[in-house]
Amino acid sequence: MKKMIVMMVPTVFLVIGCASVSVKAPTEPIKLDISMRLDVYQHVEKDIDAIEGLVSGAKGTPKGAQKQSRADIFTSIAYAAEGLSPEVEQAALRRQGRYDQLSGLEAGGIVGEDHAGMVKVVGKAGADTATLVAAENGDRGVIYNALAGKNGTSLDEIKRVYAKRLQKDAPVGTMIEIVGANGAYEWQKK
Repeated sequence: MKKMIVMMVPTVFLVIGCASVSVKAPTEPIKLDISMRLDVYQHVEKDIDAIEGLVSGAKGTPKGAQKQSRADIFTSIAYAAEGLSPEVEQAALRRQGRYDQLSGLEAGGIVGEDHAGMVKVVGKAGADTATLVAAENGDRGVIYNALAGKNGTSLDEIKRVYAKRLQKDAPVGTMIEIVGANGAYEWQKK
């Protein structure tokens, strides 16, 4: 009897273990929802942070810097190895020499930041202010062209991203050029 039970146990497990599985094609198509954030201008913004940190005189920390994640720090270190070209550094240093004077003119509403990242005379100004604005715009042009080439994007995109940053960093009282309700650019006091 024991021998018969011992022989039946594996047979029972064999029968139970050989259950059939039915596979059918789905009636609806399979849908995958993949959400992914791609920050196309991450490198451009890191370059802008480095340049504006140099222009404003901030040592190692760009204006408005916030706490970074470990991934951001790693990316910054890896990207910083590429560095800025000597022509961009020289343009940034020249801008640094004008920074205080330009900030005063912006706060006074004499010059403003336009939608393309350039300085414009918007108030009553003398020849010295016009010379300062021309020099500033010349150096900004050098920087914008270098960033467009380095990052493989258009000059217009670089100007758009840079203008946003410059308008954000401008002192209170600065005139900034924004898109109005009618779709045209207009000047507004910050």
